[in-house]
Order: sequence, then C-alpha cells, then structure tokens
Amino acid sequence: MAAERLPMRKIREILRLKLECGLRIRGIARSCKMSVSTVSGYLGRAQVAKLSWPLPPELDDDLALTRLLFPDDGKPVFGRPEPDYAWIHRELRRKHVTRALLWQEYREQHAGGYEYSQFCERYGRWARTLPVTMRQEHRAGEKLFVDFSGDGLDIVDVVTGECRTAKLFVAVLGASNLTYVEAVLSEDLPTWIGCHVRAFSYMGGVAEITIPDNLKSGVTRADYYDPEINPTYAELARHYGTAIIPARKRKPRDKAKVEVGVQIAERWILAVLRNRIFHSLEELRQAIGPLLERLNARPMRKIGKSRRELFEEIERSALRALPSQPYELASWAKPRVNIDYHVEFERHYYSVPYELRGKIVHLRATEATIEILFSGERITSHLRSYLEHRHTTKLEHMPRAHREYLEWTPSRIIAWANTVGPSAAALVSEIMRRRPHPEQGYRSCLGVMRLVKTYPAERVERACARAIKYRAYSRKSVAAILKNNLDHQDDAEQGQRALPLHQNVRGSGYYH
Repeated sequence: MAAERLPMRKIREILRLKLECGLRIRGIARSCKMSVSTVSGYLGRAQVAKLSWPLPPELDDDLALTRLLFPDDGKPVFGRPEPDYAWIHRELRRKHVTRALLWQEYREQHAGGYEYSQFCERYGRWARTLPVTMRQEHRAGEKLFVDFSGDGLDIVDVVTGECRTAKLFVAVLGASNLTYVEAVLSEDLPTWIGCHVRAFSYMGGVAEITIPDNLKSGVTRADYYDPEINPTYAELARHYGTAIIPARKRKPRDKAKVEVGVQIAERWILAVLRNRIFHSLEELRQAIGPLLERLNARPMRKIGKSRRELFEEIERSALRALPSQPYELASWAKPRVNIDYHVEFERHYYSVPYELRGKIVHLRATEATIEILFSGERITSHLRSYLEHRHTTKLEHMPRAHREYLEWTPSRIIAWANTVGPSAAALVSEIMRRRPHPEQGYRSCLGVMRLVKTYPAERVERACARAIKYRAYSRKSVAAILKNNLDHQDDAEQGQRALPLHQNVRGSGYYH
C-alpha cells in the first residue's frame, strides 16, 4: 500500500531544517521523528523544484507548494491508463463490491495499469475532493436520511389573510442521492408519519435503515446509546421492514446527506418559488412537483450522472419491496383498566377481560379499529365507535355473574313474573317503566324474583299486589310486606287493628 503523504506543516519543517539550518538528513530525521528515506525523498523533490529559504511569498499557500513538489498528482504515471474514478465511486455503493474487485476488473482491461496500492491511493485522492456527504460510502438500499427544512414559504389564507409558513420534509437515499421533497404546515406525528409513507411510495421501495433527527415526532427520548422511538413511528418501521437509527444529538454529520439535501432543496425549490404567493398547501405542493423532478434529473458534477439515473442504475433493485398496503396511522394511549373492566379512549369505553382490572394496557387506535395490548400481546380488538359516553362490550370479557345478568331482558323478566302471577308481572313492568333505561331496573326485578326462593309464590304474588296498591315499586317494599306478614291481612282489617272506628277517620277512597 502506498505511504501516506506527510502534512504540509511537516514538509515545511523539513525544508526549513535543511535550507535554513543546514542540518544533515539524519539530523532532520531524528528531529522530525521519521525515517531517513522519507526525509531524503522530500528533499529530493525540493531539489528538483529548486527551492530556497525563505520560500517565495507565492508559495505561502499550501496548495501552490503541493503542486510544485508533486507535479505528477492526478496524472498517469509512465503512460498508464487512468481509472474512471467516478465509475469506481458509483460501483462501491453496490452491495458486496470492493476496491479489490474493481482493481481486478481494471487490470483485466488494462494489463499495464496501476498496482493495487496506487489504484487505491489515487482513488482516495480523487474522493477527497468530493463534498463530505458524497465521500461517505453508503451501500445501495442501505440508508434513507429524513429531516425537515429550517426555512419555508408563506401560505396566505384568501379569506382571513392569515399567513402560515410551510416547511419542507426532505428524504434522501444514501447511495443514489435520490431526493423526495414535500411541503408541510406542521411537524407533528401525523404529518411525520404521512410524509414517510409518501416518500416510500415515491421511491418505490424501502431502505434497510431510516435515519431521522431527534425531533419529538420520531424520538420520544433522545439518548446516545439507547434512544426511545415513538411507538407509532416504531410501528411504521415494522410495517415497512426498516430499522430506525436516529442521528446522535448535535452530530449533524450523522445525517450529513440529508443536511445537504435540505440545502439543495432550499436552493433549487424554495429559492425558485420565492416570488410566488400561495393560497393553499396543495397549490404549493403542485408547484414543487416539477421542480423536484428537475432536481433529480440534474447531473451531479463529480459523479457525472443525475440522481434519477444513479437510482435506476444501482439502487432501485436494492430497495426492499413495499408492503401490499400502505401504513395506516395509529394513535397510542396507555389507559388503566377501570373497575368495570373497560378502558376509555376519546370518551368512549371499550371492554377488556375482567381479570385485567386495575392494570395499565396499551391501546392502539386507527380510524376503524381499537386494539388493546398487554405485556406486548394483543388481547382484544373492537370496531372503533365515535359515540361519546357509550360502551362497547364483549360477553367473553365479563365475569360469569355479569354475563348471566346481561342475558335477562325486559320481556324475559315479565314472562317469568307471569309465572308467579299478574301482580308480580305488573310490579316488575312498573319498576322498569319508572327507570330512564329498563336495564337500570333489572337488579330490583331480579331481587323480587329471588324472593320466591324464600317465600311461596302465592305470598310473593299477594305482596306484589299490596306494593302496587300503595305505589311501593321496589324490592325492599315487597320484602318488608313479606317479612311483616302484611300480605295475609286485608286493608279493612289492618285499618281496624291500627285505629278504632271513629267518625273522623277517612276511608281510603278519600285519597284518590
């Protein structure tokens, strides 16, 4: 492998020690802590260039001195054919392609070409002239970088005159630099998720890794070693089969590709549209569409191909296939199961197995469904209801006693009461009628029914008749009548026993 060139600061020190101080080669080598052959090589180049000390003012620039000492940089050596460095750079982005393989192919075409060490050194020298984001070697289909722009364009409401700023969501593929741009009015979670879905669709596939910034829509808690991903964002990643690896905090080079992508989008899209006035987000998006296609069709100077051409050549086939259905946005909540084994979401109540009373569960809500998970497993799902203060309940979630209670209906209760007698049927009908909802009277009716287990049916029938007569429509009243044996006495006898006959005593008809 070719030796790495010394920094220009060291080379200047070698020249100073020789030309100004007159040290011998071995003394310079000891002073600079390097080999004699290295010092000799640099002094030989200085002798060929006929340098003297102090160096002329025009050589204060390191680049000028480099050109003078190394005039053969970038030129074929002894007429050897120069590799196509832009092609090498593109090919290295393909999976499993190495420099050794490309050098072997180069030598098969040019038997007298550079040896492997010179091949790598000259390619590395060429690559160092690229921008920092292009120097990073990203394999095809490996990474997608996403971020929001800092600047945006104003959208003016034609009715109210309100002005809102629309920023850009930018996604850039690592290998081909294919760019997706979309105007947005917010950086909230629904916008963040929707932009990803549309970006994947635009590119026709999914990269292995998606690299966002640490914004709250994507990363709930930023951490150097173990960042906590937003549950909805993590679910989107599972749906598309990509891994979310956020950039480190205050480390812009982790996502330098999209940093430059945002800069390019601002220059070639925002700047072009700067003098236009937009009245809706859709109008702005329609204006961005042609500019985005033009951006992806522009040739990149160092690579020699456009983003679209490079994408079709090396990256489209490397992307993972899209799922059959796009991701459907879901909201997440962590409710506690109430004592009635229901959880609340947007003022509607959904049942879970009664054994989970008091537990905290995870609730996932989409536009059409509610899914409830506990300990990482889905335990139930419901169709979503938008009726407030209502219940959606499954029978299998209820305790056995509650299920039996639920099986009773008004018609069934009245039918049973008729087996006792008409008075019992009339009493339970009146109990349910007087409640805002018949179900609210079930407990009292069932209480009347259970009195048959303690007293004969004939007595319960007479007690119900007496309760109706005195408008005592409750289970407690019937139970009291039976307990005090009032069902055996008629009204006249009861009145005579309670009070002696007297002309001032009014009969029961007086109160009707």
